[in-house]
Amino acid sequence: MKYSIDEVLKVLSTIKDPDSGKDLVSLNSVNSLIIEDNKISFKLNIPKANPFLKSIEKACKKTLLAELSKDLTIEIESMPKIEAKKISAGRTDERKVLPGVKNILAVASGKGGVGKSTVAVNLAVSLAKTGAKVGLLDADIYGPSVPKMLGVEKARPNVKKLNGKDVIVPIESQGIKMLSIGFFVNPEDAMIWRGPMATNAINQFVKDADWGDLDYFIIDLPPGTGDVHLTIVQAMPVTAAVIVSTPQQVALADAVRGVTMFRTDKIEVPVIGFIENMSWFTPEELPDNKYYIFGKDGLKDLAERMEIPLLGQIPLVQSIRESGDEGKPVSLDENSVVGKAFVELAKNVAEKIEKRNVNSDPTKKVEIDPDASCSVSLTKKTSYLYALKTSSFDVNLFIKLNFLLRVACCKCL
Repeated sequence: MKYSIDEVLKVLSTIKDPDSGKDLVSLNSVNSLIIEDNKISFKLNIPKANPFLKSIEKACKKTLLAELSKDLTIEIESMPKIEAKKISAGRTDERKVLPGVKNILAVASGKGGVGKSTVAVNLAVSLAKTGAKVGLLDADIYGPSVPKMLGVEKARPNVKKLNGKDVIVPIESQGIKMLSIGFFVNPEDAMIWRGPMATNAINQFVKDADWGDLDYFIIDLPPGTGDVHLTIVQAMPVTAAVIVSTPQQVALADAVRGVTMFRTDKIEVPVIGFIENMSWFTPEELPDNKYYIFGKDGLKDLAERMEIPLLGQIPLVQSIRESGDEGKPVSLDENSVVGKAFVELAKNVAEKIEKRNVNSDPTKKVEIDPDASCSVSLTKKTSYLYALKTSSFDVNLFIKLNFLLRVACCKCL
């Protein structure tokens, strides 16, 4: 007899963690549940330090056999849960910027269209599901897609007073805090901005927002290696970077450029790994079938040549597109093929950041001669914060702000 996932979870919900007093299902401790004929397998996501780990495993097996069938084969893999309080900080700076943030992770790609934002969103959600506090900054000013992917396109950030200063309150969804230029413009509007205008927006999202205490602050960078990238490394000490690419050769050439940018003497941000997206196509109804549409193991081979870890391979599955369109990240379903891939990716990223913090010196902010490029200081009346505070988002005011920003940056146009 084959049992449904709901039936198995109902049985497991009767088992409590003695350490917390809550049942395993409400604690989200049961992951990657697979039911095949008379075999049930799943992962227990419980802190490794929990003294009751072994007894919980035994209780799970005993209860499932008693409540369902004695003929079942039960396989349980313990997957230590990341404890937020034990996540180390990759910073030793004075923390004038993002004072409550432990680790800043840049998600980059040399080329557009490789699914970088999809990876960033699902990585953020998967990390948050481990119990970590996560923030996500959509730094892709010209193509903001994070609000759509998280189902908050119509949301508008509020403004509050913090230490006598007006600050933006990030939008919260799926357990993560986020900001995006997409919250400030109509979805159909194009952001036809010069570099200084875009970088000033990024600076305000970083310095004039209440991000609070975070274990991971993930930055979804725009494609390429431009102004926004330099602004980020100048504004804050980036703990590490990951590079997203598809397997084909055209994309790999740009992935190398992305690595080179972070490894440049002036920047020196550790690249902790590659993430290969669209590694193969897998039909939902044939999960064991793999079709290598963009080539096989392209980024995996590059990772070996450059001696950079391959953190994960994400398959191309229809549900990724559907979940992104619906605003429900595919990583929410940890039992799906892609959900499992993102669970593994989050685990690998967390481990690499921890290893980087233990074995390497903290990253420093990049210091660049201000006379080497144009630097524009926005006045109060040309800021997004001003638009929020005075109008609860007034489109006409925002159009005026665009004009004022252009005037402020005229020497760069």
